[in-house]
Amino acid sequence: MTIAPTAAPQATSLYTTNAPATTAKKEMDKEVFLTLLVAQLRNQDPTSPMDTNEMMAQSTQLASMEQLTGLADTSRESFALQMRIAASGLVGRQVSFTDADGVTRTGVASSVSFAAAVPTVTVGEHTVPLDAVSAIEVAAAATTGTTTDPSTDATGTTTDTTTDTTGSTA
Repeated sequence: MTIAPTAAPQATSLYTTNAPATTAKKEMDKEVFLTLLVAQLRNQDPTSPMDTNEMMAQSTQLASMEQLTGLADTSRESFALQMRIAASGLVGRQVSFTDADGVTRTGVASSVSFAAAVPTVTVGEHTVPLDAVSAIEVAAAATTGTTTDPSTDATGTTTDTTTDTTGSTA
């Protein structure tokens, strides 16, 4: 009789578990600052306590850090709002972008989505992130039919002449 080998079960102990390791914080926030301050107070020498001036300086640093964090959050929100405004201004305009294959394409932006962190613009069958739009032009349907053509007169001065769609100069 043959017994098929099987994998041995993994043993767990107090020191080895299957729980994933926690990731360290990448930003210093007020919780980290307060944890450090409390650890410093707990571990101070009772015969030589922390100077009150130093305690006030650290409290001021905490308040400053909270204000800077709030300012950074406000700045991020402002930038996100500016991106949304810029993206919504593209609807109905002709835009150029480079697709995933490296081909530069041009088309009229038909809609905008704010579902992702960066707004996306729909151009034909393509959905393009706002930061991939490389040029913006006025769509042909939105023009008035007149163009401005700078030309130079006999004195060398540049003058603007307006041409309508029939080709005659005004």
